Amino acid sequence: MTGFIILILVGLFLFVVEFLLIPGVTVAGIGGLASLVGGVFWAYHSFGNTVGHITLFSTVFLTLLTVTLALRSKTWKKFMLNTNIEGSVGDNNEDLGINPGDEGISVSRLSPMGKVRINDKVIEAKSLGEYIDSREDIIVIRIEGAVAIVKLKNN
Repeated sequence: MTGFIILILVGLFLFVVEFLLIPGVTVAGIGGLASLVGGVFWAYHSFGNTVGHITLFSTVFLTLLTVTLALRSKTWKKFMLNTNIEGSVGDNNEDLGINPGDEGISVSRLSPMGKVRINDKVIEAKSLGEYIDSREDIIVIRIEGAVAIVKLKNN
């Protein structure tokens, strides 16, 4: 007698897996539906109409209850990451300590972005469209956020 009950419980478990863990229609959802239908059919076939009807209505009620509980917002809050990130990216010139007219050397190739060393700081820099090889003398034209706009010193 408990075989069809276990089959229905397996179907409900597979539905929960389908709703909470695996998105879309998958083997878990199809298996859950097959288990529920098989459990109800087993109850009708083995025990007659009265037990079959009770099993059918109980299964529908338990399925609706399970889906309702699974889709409540409190259920999802247990799974959610609840942190706040407080911070910002500094984009003012005082953070860099670099001003227009400062001189430096390119650390990597600027094509047009790369790294430069200015005032003993390695920062990200952008050329004015020209390619600048590494170990070339550069001069700062302006600062845009945390990026120095540079050109070759010879130009």
